[in-house]
Amino acid sequence: MDWYNSIFEMIDMRSFSNLWFWIALAVMWSTASHWVMGIPFDMVTRARRLGGQAERDLNDITRINVNRLLYITDVSGLWILGIGCFLLSGMAMLGFYYRVEFAQALFLLGFPMSVVGLVNLATARKIHAQGAQGRDIARHLNRSRIIIQVIGMISIFVTALWGMAQNVSIGVF
Repeated sequence: MDWYNSIFEMIDMRSFSNLWFWIALAVMWSTASHWVMGIPFDMVTRARRLGGQAERDLNDITRINVNRLLYITDVSGLWILGIGCFLLSGMAMLGFYYRVEFAQALFLLGFPMSVVGLVNLATARKIHAQGAQGRDIARHLNRSRIIIQVIGMISIFVTALWGMAQNVSIGVF
């Protein structure tokens, strides 16, 4: 068992001092801002720049993703909301009341992503209600992307502050 203790002494298993947590946070927000509503943002810029077939492709993939999101919401939206609220409140309680650092890290990853999910759902509802096509779709997705990036900046800032406070209060060793 000596090798087991040696490995865990070398690798810090706390969340906020672990490099993998910060890499996961950066990848998560990079992915969330690139895949707006399940649509890669390079398709939006290509459709806006080139038009024609690229714009038709954007219309098709947007129609598919809007219908998919709205169907999932109509069929199981209340279950997803209930389970999500249960998990987030459980992580918040474990993390901030009982001081479990792993639960704090999961909450600081999960809560902003749930807000991103709501932004994507609201965008899907707007596009569906307006029957948007072409430039209107690009405008809605661009606005949604900016909102997601602002949420990401706030989330990274709050997570960094909380992580630094945890690392300072607990100490390096």
